[in-house]
Amino acid sequence: MEYFGKEFRVRVNVPTSAALLERVRERLRSRRGFALATLNMDHLVKLADNAEFRVAYAAHDLIVADGNPIVWTSRLARKPVELIPGSDSILPLSRIASAEGINVALVGSTDDTLSAAKTYIKQKVEGLRVVRMISPGYDFDPKGRDAKRVFDALNEADIGMCFVALGAPKQEMFAAEGRRYAPSVGFVCVGAGLDFLSGAQERAPLWVRRIAMEWAWRMVTSPRRLVPRYAQCLAILPGQIRNALSQRAGNRRTA
Repeated sequence: MEYFGKEFRVRVNVPTSAALLERVRERLRSRRGFALATLNMDHLVKLADNAEFRVAYAAHDLIVADGNPIVWTSRLARKPVELIPGSDSILPLSRIASAEGINVALVGSTDDTLSAAKTYIKQKVEGLRVVRMISPGYDFDPKGRDAKRVFDALNEADIGMCFVALGAPKQEMFAAEGRRYAPSVGFVCVGAGLDFLSGAQERAPLWVRRIAMEWAWRMVTSPRRLVPRYAQCLAILPGQIRNALSQRAGNRRTA
């Protein structure tokens, strides 16, 4: 399923959770690194406005759908993809890392959050080796000198998979740089995922997520930050619906 605007074109190339787990397992076994992005409407807004973000996204090997509008428009196009939030991918991917004997790193957020997240993950995933936790700070430049030092630390620790919680667009830019400077590492962009696992940030209850209203929960809990963001997302939704309908029509012509 493709999503596009005047300045960008991006494709969800991992349609299901099962496909994601299999592709990550293959990459970890062969020590071929990767960058995993979780596409949502906010990313589409940023892709339209930010050239550096577009370059970074193009360097990502695996792209999944992290947002119900992405899933809904894929169904409208008759190219359905599953909802795979970055937060929900942490434990399944950690289980693969544990089974394959892969060293794991956590990058982003705060020292306290990373420590609590590590404790939680290790309680849930037996034998997982979390050997590096790096909180680079608010002013961290994902393409700067400090980022290179982080990549050096990951390489020295023989990290196979790194969960990156820097928020968009920093985490995607960092992961893209990682494909150059730490090519054997799998970078998984998880947004607020580590904050949720650590308890530093409260996630919407499961029943709210099941009725596809997590966005509303988050907006109510952080209106100043999220109301403008969601307004921008709503503004581009009609265009993505038209894109989905055009892909659906294309499917009919080639059937």
